[in-house]
Amino acid sequence: MPTPSSTGTIDFVFRGETFQTAFKVFGDLKSKGRPLIALHGGPGIMHQYILPLAELAASQGMPVIFYDQIGCGASSKATTHPDLENKPAEFWTAELFMAELDTVLAYFKVGGDYDLYGHSWGGMLAANYVISRNPQGLRRLVLSDAPASMELWAVGTNALLAEFPADFRAMLKKHEDAGTTDSAEYQQGIQEFNEKHLCTVKPWPADLVSAFADLEKDATVYSTMIGPSEFNITGTLKEWNVVDDLGRIHVPTLLINGRYDDAQDVAVVPFFEKIPRVKWVQFAESSHMPFFEEKERYLKVLGDFLSGEN
Repeated sequence: MPTPSSTGTIDFVFRGETFQTAFKVFGDLKSKGRPLIALHGGPGIMHQYILPLAELAASQGMPVIFYDQIGCGASSKATTHPDLENKPAEFWTAELFMAELDTVLAYFKVGGDYDLYGHSWGGMLAANYVISRNPQGLRRLVLSDAPASMELWAVGTNALLAEFPADFRAMLKKHEDAGTTDSAEYQQGIQEFNEKHLCTVKPWPADLVSAFADLEKDATVYSTMIGPSEFNITGTLKEWNVVDDLGRIHVPTLLINGRYDDAQDVAVVPFFEKIPRVKWVQFAESSHMPFFEEKERYLKVLGDFLSGEN
């Protein structure tokens, strides 16, 4: 793994309160390479698991900026910033994270010329940001393993769940109905699902394990925005949907998903149908983490797109 060229924290002011956003930069921001801002998923799963993208700094000469979104990793979260534990659910919305992205762009002074990458929830955030902000300095957009709406995400994940045995599905539903999704049985079931549709690499890469361990320590963001189950979204993202606004994304866009992805085609296809300048690449041997499952090809596809060679 490459060594970051800089790390630190940024003061993020939101509605009069100051929080800390932790960042990590790979490559030289003073070089001629256009910087890539990388948005992790979750919500609330720290940037550690998308670090394979750091290799683009060396292979493509583009600096890559990672940061932990508020509520996870080394940024302000409930375990280190007690006030966050008591925030009402409506605090944890896309607007919060778009404001944080504004702050990151301003801090690094790259808002006039940059590319934006989002994985899973990060892709949702990226799409939402481009639609809402119409950023003039954005050159290229990557939406990786992300849905265009949470309703379509649930359609896809439930279709995948239907391929599991009836008793397995009944067990999950039993715990969801009873509010016992923290039980060992339910968590083991989710792990079985994830090993087929989140990451098929065995054992899971250390960076992915670390990111999920951080989530387990403080799941405030995920539980508030998603809920206890990804098959039945009950959190603040339940109604999230940008399908009708996708025509407002005008930059060249790379759309990615895996054949066995949580983000099934039904959830991804609106991006392809409605974004005017879009290319869709599906990874046939991957689920939700093609940067682990087909790393070499993934970075090649990403690098070619961002460098304008393809």
